[in-house]
Amino acid sequence: MKKAVIATALLMVGAQLQAAPAPVIEAAENQTASSSFASNDLESRVTRLERLMKARNQAQLHMQQMFDQLQSEVSELRGQAESQQYQLQQVIERQRQLYQELARIEEGFKAAPAADSAAPATSAQPTATPALTLSEADAYQQAVDLVLKQRRYDDAIPAFRQFIENYPQSSYTANSYYWLGQLLFNQNKMGEAQGAFSTVVNRYPDSAKRADSLLKLGKIASAQGDKASANRYFQQVVKEYANSNAADLAKKELAKG
Repeated sequence: MKKAVIATALLMVGAQLQAAPAPVIEAAENQTASSSFASNDLESRVTRLERLMKARNQAQLHMQQMFDQLQSEVSELRGQAESQQYQLQQVIERQRQLYQELARIEEGFKAAPAADSAAPATSAQPTATPALTLSEADAYQQAVDLVLKQRRYDDAIPAFRQFIENYPQSSYTANSYYWLGQLLFNQNKMGEAQGAFSTVVNRYPDSAKRADSLLKLGKIASAQGDKASANRYFQQVVKEYANSNAADLAKKELAKG
């Protein structure tokens, strides 16, 4: 009986010993699974961060390229602005010289000797014939030079008329009409001068010579004794071209009463 009890006890202890390792194995398996999950999660986060870093680098590269392009465009625009500013200064200086020359011509034309104002019959041919073969800009410059450099005012009149006939759509045509009107005005040919100035006013509303043409129309009206029309022209100059030299001159004419 005693032997049977001992045998039973030994069997129970053996069974317990065999069952005891199971929790250790399960814990190890759980730990391995947890480590694997953590590793996978870490790799996922690293991958996501790498994608974010790559996207950020690409965005920075794109922004840098855009910035470089904008800098290049700004530099180009600055260069164009400086070039245009220089050209504008040249135009202003040229216009100042023209005003001075026109004022000198207007003041001194009537006092010039008859020999200087009379043009020989042969002198008109060199101004008309070459105009047919010269380029548009050259033909215009040649006519202007007759006034400003050579002071051959009588020859300049047919030269400007020839230019207008040859180049009716030219960007210089409005100026040519103005020059023609000025030369005729200086010769006291008021009717013809009035026609030339009126052409500038009515046909070329954007011309830089429109304000001066209105001023001259006012002077012509004043010379003809039509004070009402003269004042209307002067007032129009002041109203439409308030900050111009022509407006200053028109104000002086209005102040005369």
